[in-house]
Amino acid sequence: MEQDLITGALYKKMLISGYNNLKNHADEVNDLNVFPIPDGDTGDNMCSTMYGGIKAITNIEDAPLNTIAQKISDGMLLGARGNSGVILSQMFAGINSVLAKYETANYAQLIEAYDAGVKSAYNSVSTPVEGTILTVIREANELAQKKTQSASSIHEYLANYLVEAKTSLDNTPELLDVLKEAGVVDSGGAGIFYIMEGFLKAFEGEDVINETHNAPLTQKQIDFSLFNENSVMDFGYCTEFLLQLTSNKINVNQFSLDEFKEQISVFGNSIVAVKTGTIVKIHIHTLNPGQVLEFAQKYGEFLTLKIENMTLQHNEKIEKETQQVFKANKVRKKFAVVAVANGQGLIDTFKELGSDIVIDGGQGRNPSVEVFIKAFDAVNADTIFVLPNNNNILMAANEAKKKYTSSDVRVIQSSSLGEGYSVLSCLDYESENADEIEENMTNAVKNNVSGMVSKANRSTTIKGKEIVEGNYIGFVHKNIITTHKERLETAKNLISHFLENNDKEFLIIFTGTNPNKNEIELLENFVETNYKDVEVYITNGGQEVYDYLIIAE
Repeated sequence: MEQDLITGALYKKMLISGYNNLKNHADEVNDLNVFPIPDGDTGDNMCSTMYGGIKAITNIEDAPLNTIAQKISDGMLLGARGNSGVILSQMFAGINSVLAKYETANYAQLIEAYDAGVKSAYNSVSTPVEGTILTVIREANELAQKKTQSASSIHEYLANYLVEAKTSLDNTPELLDVLKEAGVVDSGGAGIFYIMEGFLKAFEGEDVINETHNAPLTQKQIDFSLFNENSVMDFGYCTEFLLQLTSNKINVNQFSLDEFKEQISVFGNSIVAVKTGTIVKIHIHTLNPGQVLEFAQKYGEFLTLKIENMTLQHNEKIEKETQQVFKANKVRKKFAVVAVANGQGLIDTFKELGSDIVIDGGQGRNPSVEVFIKAFDAVNADTIFVLPNNNNILMAANEAKKKYTSSDVRVIQSSSLGEGYSVLSCLDYESENADEIEENMTNAVKNNVSGMVSKANRSTTIKGKEIVEGNYIGFVHKNIITTHKERLETAKNLISHFLENNDKEFLIIFTGTNPNKNEIELLENFVETNYKDVEVYITNGGQEVYDYLIIAE
């Protein structure tokens, strides 16, 4: 059905459908990670960002577009995680800054909004790179406008946007050699495509349902406060049952599972139907489980029945991922450090070295802008130094800095756990000069020598180096130094890279969750035998993605 205006109610549906469509393809987007370690999280980060907007409007019904737009913008900014999530939030900040001026939006106003979205996204990145999410949103918008003939056809624009987004996405490897070499398209651009596909479907009257379904949660595990009297059912119910066909209702011998499945499909999606003898097992995602059950009962009686609120399950999953509780410092301090780390051993070490709060996060687990702001509140200091310790967390930390006005927040450009460790190991507030302390921290980052060992989760080529799935890689930032089928040999090679022809005296090794005691002892013996002048200290970091974090000082 052709529509000339976007109302608040329609925009809400578009956002939910865009989120659901992205969520349904999140694993696919995650797998587009260029670097071959199990940390692909672009899809998850963009989902978290979108969900921040949905969460902000869940309890708002029949509101004008300007009200919905403003709430979405604020929610997405707080929920933004990872570089792709921050860029996405800034894109929607631009879009919503325009839509917030109108109670309904026509074609011209929508174009004004999308132009502002492109500008805002580009402005959020200090050095924009083409062949990324930025290229996809810019080219899709520009070319869709050129192709749209009718000045009032929002539907035509959205349809053209989707076509041009796909074309632009497919071309990203031609603009970025790293994508071409890895044989993938840009993951952030793929996320935009799925969001806009959901937008178009909602505009056409089709509500995209979240097809992902986690393992059932017991009643004890569920936090029912996450769905209360003001909540709205967005994601439907996962409805499963065993139906015993009965001869008093139908001719059991003539029952057609295909026909039954086709007829029940009008009530929902993600349908799985299996018939064993005269028992039918059904799984369906639906907004109206009562209609499903009423229809099914025309064929027989239920042997088992389970209905789960997917909105509640989804809310709980997101809350667990994004909410962290920090102990508030009641007495205001002059200086404090907020760092990000993963693994109990590393978290404990960072605290021992002087970090006032350590946010549990890192590679594949990026904290949101909101989590940073909560940490800033809790630490209660005049000047707060932030150690993101990951390139994909820097943007969220900087966005939190922009929004936080109660303290002087200074984000140190630490892009790895090793750099964070080096900063903390020489932390000194004695000068009581924030500029001097920040300069010392920055110098510690520049002088850091550290790298990681992790298992390659796919075969690829990076800067001419052939990586085999299942082998291990030793790397510094995104530069692969060595690769080997054995984890121990990879760690040895990385250590040799750091210590050969070098004046380093100390080697600090944090072990991850995988290396065993025997392997760790062999690694320690290797250092003591081959580098007698180097003192080695090995401790359990407990980090998940990196088998070894190796720091030379």
